[in-house]
Amino acid sequence: MNASLIMIGTELTRGIIQDKNGPMISRELTHLGVHVSQFEILPDDGTIGSVLAAEIARSGLVVITGGLGPTTDDMTRNVIAAASGHKLIRDEDSWNALVSKLGDRAYGPNSRQAMIPEGFTIIPNGNGTAPGFYGYAGSCLIVCLPGPPRELEPMLYDSVLPLIRKKLDLPDAERDEYSTFITAEAKLEELYEGIDPELDWGTRFQDYRISLYVSGKTRNERDAAISKLRSMLGEGRVVDGDTDPLTMLIDSLKRHGATVSAAESCTGGLASALLTERPGSSSFMVGAVTSYAASAKENVLGVPALLIEEHGTVSYECAEAMAEGVRRIMGSDYSFSITGVAGPDEDEGKPVGTVYIGFAGKDRESESIVLRFTSWGRASVRRRAAAAAFILLSMYIEGKSPEKIVSSWGYL
Repeated sequence: MNASLIMIGTELTRGIIQDKNGPMISRELTHLGVHVSQFEILPDDGTIGSVLAAEIARSGLVVITGGLGPTTDDMTRNVIAAASGHKLIRDEDSWNALVSKLGDRAYGPNSRQAMIPEGFTIIPNGNGTAPGFYGYAGSCLIVCLPGPPRELEPMLYDSVLPLIRKKLDLPDAERDEYSTFITAEAKLEELYEGIDPELDWGTRFQDYRISLYVSGKTRNERDAAISKLRSMLGEGRVVDGDTDPLTMLIDSLKRHGATVSAAESCTGGLASALLTERPGSSSFMVGAVTSYAASAKENVLGVPALLIEEHGTVSYECAEAMAEGVRRIMGSDYSFSITGVAGPDEDEGKPVGTVYIGFAGKDRESESIVLRFTSWGRASVRRRAAAAAFILLSMYIEGKSPEKIVSSWGYL
């Protein structure tokens, strides 16, 4: 089976942004046993019309990304309709979803995004306003997706790949899925290539986790490779299936019927914001304090001034006192604190990436740990600190010692 990929976007052809969709889609199609014979990047100028006709004639599958926006230069849906010999019609489910998301704005130019070629089927887009769609032009299967990666990726993995496998009657290859945390994608690639380069390793970067896919060879050989990776990264850093650190923490809180509070410094409320984004978070999240300045740590959380004078705000002692202080104020079952150096400059003589996390809980001794992250910028340190706090607190709730867990961690 031959496939063609067409990526549409003037910002791509002008080099304003780099295409990340094409390589990812090509890799996944190859894994399915589909040969990608053509890969083109085109501007939003109608060029797709002549190109699409040629690709339909020589390919069994054409995947198109981009050009599904609300403006007049977003012509992908019109061209596909013409190439397949159908008119554009309004998909009522898409229209209702659009009105639900945009309200009265749906009646303007955005209304174009509910139009699809007659006879095609919608692929829902949970992260944007433009749905994807698929259908046939002759014997060629056409799949069209929005261009933004945050919209395209979940659609590809959740809907499109299973769809293509089914429509093209492709064998279902064994592939194991894991979620990895904190380690950078490039370092992961370096590690698993050193473990067993004959396995087919693939990654998918997402916020607060990297999905890892492993296929090839035997089940025992794949399991052995993952066991080695787990030992290199440490406990809690590679878990089965599709999950994330926040979900792990929430599952622990719900399992124990427990509540949590947070005291944050270098993360500036990021962890607390993530906790309260989840529906039903009021059942486990009591409250939080963003104690950025030393005075806030003293006056709000009750961290002793002498402790700060002797040990600093970026220390085991301060992290532990912050966690105890916010738990006392909020009356929660468990609490955590984050204090450290996000950058760009070092602080209190500590290098960028140094983060202390404190834990306090009912019937538990308070603990604090230090992590020394490789710095790829301020935002990266903050994200990884929040992820680490979630992972370690979930284990603390389960009765484990964060200090012992962190002693096994590598490649931060």
